[in-house]
Amino acid sequence: MPQHPPEFEALYRRHVEFVLAGDLEAVLADMVNLPRILEGVIAPRRVTAYTVMDIRSEGETCVGETVYDTPKGRIGLRSVWELRDGAWKAAALENFPPPATG
Repeated sequence: MPQHPPEFEALYRRHVEFVLAGDLEAVLADMVNLPRILEGVIAPRRVTAYTVMDIRSEGETCVGETVYDTPKGRIGLRSVWELRDGAWKAAALENFPPPATG
């Protein structure tokens, strides 16, 4: 598995904490391609818990996959991050089926 830059993992985990905290301003500050990035995606709201499933490099991008627990159910969200002007930014989002619980 390709190594991801260590600074990306710290940034991604901080981003997921912003989602948990409901800090929409901080979450959106980590993104580019707004509002298109959110089209067709079920975004987590009122998150009660999360599990980071994977953090990896894919070519020139990095990918983070997290399952968020919400009052309406579990949401799997994959984000593709690009280096933009020296900063990692989420440039694409897509849902994935979260693993079964129990």
